[in-house]
Amino acid sequence: MVKTHKASVAIFGGSFDPPHKAHQKIVDLALEKLDIEYLLVVPTYLNPFKDSWHTPPSKRLEWCEKIFANNPRVLVQDYEIKEQKSVPTYQSINHFNKKYTVKYLIVGSDNLSKLTKWYNFKWLNEHITWVIFTRDGYEIDTSYLKNYKIISMDIPISSTDIRDKQIVDMVDDTIKESVIQTLRKKMTLDERIANIIKVLDDKKAEDIEVFNLEDADYIASRVVIANSLNSKHTIALYDSLKDELKPKGESFLHSDISDDWVVADLGDILIHIMIPEYRQRYSLEEFLNELVSKKA
Repeated sequence: MVKTHKASVAIFGGSFDPPHKAHQKIVDLALEKLDIEYLLVVPTYLNPFKDSWHTPPSKRLEWCEKIFANNPRVLVQDYEIKEQKSVPTYQSINHFNKKYTVKYLIVGSDNLSKLTKWYNFKWLNEHITWVIFTRDGYEIDTSYLKNYKIISMDIPISSTDIRDKQIVDMVDDTIKESVIQTLRKKMTLDERIANIIKVLDDKKAEDIEVFNLEDADYIASRVVIANSLNSKHTIALYDSLKDELKPKGESFLHSDISDDWVVADLGDILIHIMIPEYRQRYSLEEFLNELVSKKA
């Protein structure tokens, strides 16, 4: 009886919430350095050590499929997501061994301290070779691993950084806009206002005020007013807002720009930046305070 050839593979699992350029670099290095025909990217439905996910599984699967679409040796798998529950790695390896020969399991050095807590770790340790990718700040203790390879990598980024610090430049262009919009939806209006105030404050704007007009008859839910130091500073503050807020998902729908006054329309937020003389002349605060008092 002729045995059917089963392609040798490595499994790279994770939440990929969102997938980023470090993940892509791991895949590239694994294909280069490991004796495999394919690499299986396996997004989890839910990390066994977590009780929730930030982005729905279907969206994370879509992101992975897009960033690896042009590499025929990368096979994005929906097995764990279709299970609709947290799936132990042991179960996934047995599943994929029916079609492939799973030789390697890819992990980051930040996960080494948890490996012995994985379900059926002893079996995993006997049947696969661990491929450990280095990560700054994490020591590598392999004393309890039977077979392993270490691959050095120097991209200091994580999915948490992208979500919490909004570092979307580390996301592939094919999914960047989708990631931005997903992050934007997760921010409350108050969190977005806090981002605006931080930029203005960091760039030396003065007398920053925020007006809550959610229940008033007005075109925006929030209005932010800030003083600039001079005409040049007005434009500089506006440029800083665009540079720092657009990567976080803000859309500047329309802007009226002059040397002394800038109005930026973000849809539900209006930002006014002006030199003190203009602010005093037009008394915008009085008008907005009247609206606030009427809604009360």
